[in-house]
Amino acid sequence: MALRTLSDFDDKKFDGKKVFVRVDFNVSVSKGTVGEDYRIRMTIPTIEYLTNRGAKVILASHLGRPDGRDNDYTLAPVAKRLSEVLDSRSSTKVRFAHDCIGQTVENEISKMNKGDVLLLENLRFYKEEEVNDKGFCEKLAELADIYVNDAFSTSHRKHASTYGMAKLVDTRIAGFNMRKEVEYLSMMRDNPIKPFKVVVGGVKIKDKIGALEHLLPKADKIIIGGAAAYTFLKAKGFKTGKSLIDNEHLSWVSKALSTYGDKIMLPTDHVAAMSPADTSITMVKGDIPDGMAGFDIGNETIEQYSAEVGGTKGAGMTFWNGPMGMFEVRAFANGTINIAKSMALAYWRGVKTLIGGGDTLEAMKKSGVAENEVSHVSTGGGATLRYLAGDEMPGVAVLYEGW
Repeated sequence: MALRTLSDFDDKKFDGKKVFVRVDFNVSVSKGTVGEDYRIRMTIPTIEYLTNRGAKVILASHLGRPDGRDNDYTLAPVAKRLSEVLDSRSSTKVRFAHDCIGQTVENEISKMNKGDVLLLENLRFYKEEEVNDKGFCEKLAELADIYVNDAFSTSHRKHASTYGMAKLVDTRIAGFNMRKEVEYLSMMRDNPIKPFKVVVGGVKIKDKIGALEHLLPKADKIIIGGAAAYTFLKAKGFKTGKSLIDNEHLSWVSKALSTYGDKIMLPTDHVAAMSPADTSITMVKGDIPDGMAGFDIGNETIEQYSAEVGGTKGAGMTFWNGPMGMFEVRAFANGTINIAKSMALAYWRGVKTLIGGGDTLEAMKKSGVAENEVSHVSTGGGATLRYLAGDEMPGVAVLYEGW
């Protein structure tokens, strides 16, 4: 059953109504300036749809992990950036409330006209947000006639703004980004288009096990890179030197290899060095010498992986989560750059390509691949993997309740 989104309702539904939209504006902010603003831009279709239909749009988000009210985590710079993005497309201005509940917020809302946008202060300035406090939920719910969740990336949490307050509002709707996330990820988890390929990198295998258990039986190829590859290689009996190994999950990796070894691709060569700061890198085939660690996939592996990812024409689906190496260091970035470009090639050849996780988005951009050169970039890191693992998603489930 598809989630109900904004366009499933008559336009009059939103006219003059106070619409509370849970967004994810948890972006990088340095010295009052927003860095990567992808999460902000992804909410624009939902915000503009509502403002164009006369809604009073009240936006709420968290930012970081503040310990109480801490101005280092204020959303004021985000309000400024959002206003700039919206102003380039319409005359909508964004006002900022210096709180997220109470009289200050109520006064700001009372001044709102149809089509206005108000961004509330960081929800996590109140510890009650993360513990789903009943009183806090009630105070948030009092602000809204309609509840919209457009923050898939926070919907694996049972917080006040993603779950508790939603249960207190009769009309609960998915924003456009939320619905797109759920549709793409559901397709991939339950009925992927063949051939289905999964590219897995990054460091932590633990976070990916649930998703891999769901995807391994369905995938035609699982392509492993990044630090994750060294745990797989160690399980196969290769020497991995000082490379990062997840010993805690070595037995799970061994079992996955014994069951699905025919579809798992592993690096055959590596860019190795004594440390990330070591300028004398070595291309190593097979075993990695003692005292050295692998920091990227090697040239032979790049060729094999690029052919596998970019070689499909006309159909199929490919999911990429996690860089192929320590791409922040130029000497160890080639693997990631080539995978990103191969994902773009697959997209232009007609493959549905999905990218998940903040690191992967950053890696894609550093590789010179634009957001419109993939089918979908998931705004959720942990939430994406949790959804693919079939875990409970309270913020999604609550939108289905009360139909």
